[in-house]
Amino acid sequence: MARISLDCPNSLPGIPLSVLSVPMENKYKCQQCLQVLRKPVQAQCGHRFCVHCFKQLTSAGPKPCEACRQEEIYEEPISILNSNEAFPDNAAGREIASLPARCLNQGCDWTGSIKEYEAQHEGRCEFERMQCEACKALILRTEKDRHNERECEARMLNCKYCKMTFNFKDIKAHDEICLKFPLQCKDCGKKKIPREKFNDHSKSCAKSKSACPFSEVGCKSVIDNGKLGDHEHSSTMEHLRLLLPMVLSLVRTRADAPGQGEWQEDSGLGLYRAPEEGVTMGSGAAASVHSVDVDKKVSALENIVCVLNREVERSSVTLEALSHQHRLDQEKIENLSNKVRQLERTVNMRDLQLSETEQLVRELQFCTYDGIFVWKISDFSRRRQDAVAGRAPAMFSPAFYSSKYGYKMCLRLYLNGDGTGRGTHLSLFFVVMRGKCDALLKWPFSQKVTLMLLDQNNREHIIDAFRPDVSSTSFQRPISEMNIASGCPLFCPLAKLPGKSPYLRDDTIFIKAIVDLTGL
Repeated sequence: MARISLDCPNSLPGIPLSVLSVPMENKYKCQQCLQVLRKPVQAQCGHRFCVHCFKQLTSAGPKPCEACRQEEIYEEPISILNSNEAFPDNAAGREIASLPARCLNQGCDWTGSIKEYEAQHEGRCEFERMQCEACKALILRTEKDRHNERECEARMLNCKYCKMTFNFKDIKAHDEICLKFPLQCKDCGKKKIPREKFNDHSKSCAKSKSACPFSEVGCKSVIDNGKLGDHEHSSTMEHLRLLLPMVLSLVRTRADAPGQGEWQEDSGLGLYRAPEEGVTMGSGAAASVHSVDVDKKVSALENIVCVLNREVERSSVTLEALSHQHRLDQEKIENLSNKVRQLERTVNMRDLQLSETEQLVRELQFCTYDGIFVWKISDFSRRRQDAVAGRAPAMFSPAFYSSKYGYKMCLRLYLNGDGTGRGTHLSLFFVVMRGKCDALLKWPFSQKVTLMLLDQNNREHIIDAFRPDVSSTSFQRPISEMNIASGCPLFCPLAKLPGKSPYLRDDTIFIKAIVDLTGL
């Protein structure tokens, strides 16, 4: 047997069941992921797995087959999963590839085969919703680029002025502090002045207004920077008049304390003396006043520090409470996430059971137990187009039986022909299936089989019959779900069906199979 290649980094698990347009048969189900087989491999015990699932199962070495245990057929060493003993199941892969498929994405009406779904549509559907890596929002695949460039709240931008990188939601805050952000002078109308140079421009702008330098002494004029020189020249007398009271006040203050900082003449002795005592007393009073001011400032600062300490303590308590609540919330979220995962697993199992039940109900609805089966095929034109296009070249009938505990059989029809009849004939084949009571039956299957395309006017049916070749593997006891089909590749010329054909009415044909029960 061929060793399975483990060099498939892009292998995926099974295809979701709901992709199929028809209920899934168990033979197409992966025994590990319980989905439709993707790149199927068959273990030596006969069970099938996706190559991805099989690699995971055997990554740590050989492992017992759980499916064998569930079916109570476990037997070593056959039931040991080993990559050296498994092989690609190409036959099952081809059958799965031809199954009808549909897209799961809301709004998408794509249909085709599983092969086309994997090759052309999966991961490329315009209606597929995907999660944005930045903001985690769900967006359509076709809108991904526009979302990343224009809509994502968490996208990163580069400032076109200073080239700094920042989050989109911070764009307004960045514009307020960007040193390269262009501003416009309201006075002169000049544009594109970088913020870092705007203050210099305001000082030098000829039309920018500012207060007169003599505003400290009472000049209330506000003039353009370009006219400051003219103002100073024309208002010289006014500025001198404003300065005069201040100068006189300083002169009087100096005259009231003539000895401070100077040597004075003693008229009686003709000597000079320094004013130590006056200066010392003045300095002491000034120091006392300064000390009182410092004490007041220190007291005020101490009060401010106390208030800030209380705010810090209150903030610490609040932060601790919020942290505790956050931990509780995280635990609740984790518990809810676990419950959601359990519910998802339960729902998946229910879906699988429902699919199996629907398959069983459908089989029972059409099942017969007398070796005679009439197969009604409606919507013939669409099915024929699908066959011609290769989307669904073959279709299987429901199973029927020779008796309650007899042979299990079905029909396989190629609406565009198969083999020598491709493109010219309907090809109809008889298939022996694995039944629950095969051990009680006579093998190989040797009953005469008659296949008929019914004339809906009940005049001239198209009939073909054959006796099985008992040496063919098609009629031996099945070891898989069904044997290789055997029958009539040239069953009915396609030319007999168009127009007012008695075999095709209301876009429907009827095929009848009769198994001769003689000798059973």
